[in-house]
Amino acid sequence: MALDAAVLALIAGELKETLTDARIDKIFEPTRDEVVLQLRTRSAGYRLLCSARSGSARIGLTEEKFENPDTPPSFCMLLRKYLTGGRLTDIRVIAGERIAFFDFQCTNEMADVVQLTLAAELMGRYSNLVLYSRDTGKVIDALKRVDFEDSEIRQLLPGLTYTLPPMPDRLLFWETGAVQLVDRAKSFSLPAADALMKASGGAGPVVLRECAFRAFGGAEMQADAMTQEEARRLQAEIEGIQRDHAAGGRPCLVKNQEGKPIEFSFTPLTQYLPGCTQEEYESFSALLDAYYSAKDRVLRLRQKSHALTKQVKNLRDRALRKAAARREELRESAASDQLRIYGELLSANLWAVKKGEKTAAVQNYYTGGTQLIPLDVRLSPAENAQKYFKEYKKKQTAARLLTGLIADSEREAAYLDTVLDEIERAEGERALLEIREELKSQGYLKYYKAREKRQKPADFLRYRSSDGFLILVGRNNLQNDRLTMKTARGKDLWFHTKEAPGSHTVVMSEGRDIPLRTQNEAAMLAVFHSSMRGGVKVPVDYTEVRNIRKTNDCKPGMVLYDHYETAYVTPDENELPKPE
Repeated sequence: MALDAAVLALIAGELKETLTDARIDKIFEPTRDEVVLQLRTRSAGYRLLCSARSGSARIGLTEEKFENPDTPPSFCMLLRKYLTGGRLTDIRVIAGERIAFFDFQCTNEMADVVQLTLAAELMGRYSNLVLYSRDTGKVIDALKRVDFEDSEIRQLLPGLTYTLPPMPDRLLFWETGAVQLVDRAKSFSLPAADALMKASGGAGPVVLRECAFRAFGGAEMQADAMTQEEARRLQAEIEGIQRDHAAGGRPCLVKNQEGKPIEFSFTPLTQYLPGCTQEEYESFSALLDAYYSAKDRVLRLRQKSHALTKQVKNLRDRALRKAAARREELRESAASDQLRIYGELLSANLWAVKKGEKTAAVQNYYTGGTQLIPLDVRLSPAENAQKYFKEYKKKQTAARLLTGLIADSEREAAYLDTVLDEIERAEGERALLEIREELKSQGYLKYYKAREKRQKPADFLRYRSSDGFLILVGRNNLQNDRLTMKTARGKDLWFHTKEAPGSHTVVMSEGRDIPLRTQNEAAMLAVFHSSMRGGVKVPVDYTEVRNIRKTNDCKPGMVLYDHYETAYVTPDENELPKPE
């Protein structure tokens, strides 16, 4: 569900009660669609998230931690310039609209007191954050600028007057009597919930479906076919939900049988029972955090990793194209024996061939038949024979080189597949930076020493098995090399998914025998940290570290090993060791 005007009004009321008179300490913009304001009251500090992402636009206090870019975006710098140190004086909403206004009293560079407002427009794909001056009414800037090409009706550019978006002429669900709402809905030949949506504004589809469900159960009731009794039942349920909203609502989250959040509202949603469960939260901020945080975390990382993923895919595809082209050349080189035969037959029949002839018809002593051999009219018969021998040797040399080049291209493509898997499993900006460092060390990306700061490498992922053994997992290929070739020793047990990209996983034996239960947990971790996570009966190779070696032509994360065994593992997240 998208945040509707009903929940927005309630969460704005919560924020106003908590944050009025708070001052802004810091401002961050972790992604291009989100701004985090760090505020402090006399008694506590808070993080206010303002998200203009189309699928999860919202405002609210958050406990989530964010990774911020090294260089703040321009809109973040502008907000810092105008709002840092400012005092939040009011939070306002427009009835029935998904817009919240945060009013600040700030001091400009001339030490004059100015009144500024940050407008959070939470309207699906048109969501935006706009900073404007209440003194002049002029836009200072917007997170997403809207020019005349984007919209002929409403532009959001610095220096223009801030105006509200066009408001539809509909009855407000929360300010209109239930009788009037039902009478208006009865004029539409639609199911009751859809007719209420057509007749009113300010309430989301889930709330209107709840009204109809409470009145009619699972039956689909046409609005224009309702009897007086059915209309009275619908009116009573509308009045009940309006009372819930007026009383401040109850933050309710609906989860499916797998525990995944699927819907939320300010009132219990009986339409999803008994197949789902409902959970109440102490505040709407906590409710929205629970509903959106997991999805947003994935979207943030996808947004940050998009360019790198595209770059690595292009490199991988280029390596595969090179391998295919070289295989084609190798197939052509396989016909080189014919060139040798032409040279031998010409050498054996020099007496019968005259210079200037375009072809020579000689007896092929390999087949017993007559062989036609194309000739270069500018060359003598002996020179034509030598030409065929030279072309034969050239093709033979090319075949030997191509075999090695094809193997190189295939190894490169396999390596880049492991990098793509690393990107997919990366948990934040720091992990992506380490992957970029790896690609730079291999010559795929360029170093910009003057502008880039070296990151301190992260430690391995650390787990403790049920039997008390330490299990280490590499986060990327460079860590895999460091773990396997430098950190692990002799009888430590090494695990890796068979013929699939994934992390090196090592059980640190400390000279002890490793129990079967710990081996099974390590194998599950190897699958979980690979491209095969979610698979069933995934093959995992395991061997002692002393059986592993690495040659100079091996890419990062690639090793050679023998004397190994293979286990078939189906990972169960409930049985995985907990990270330390």
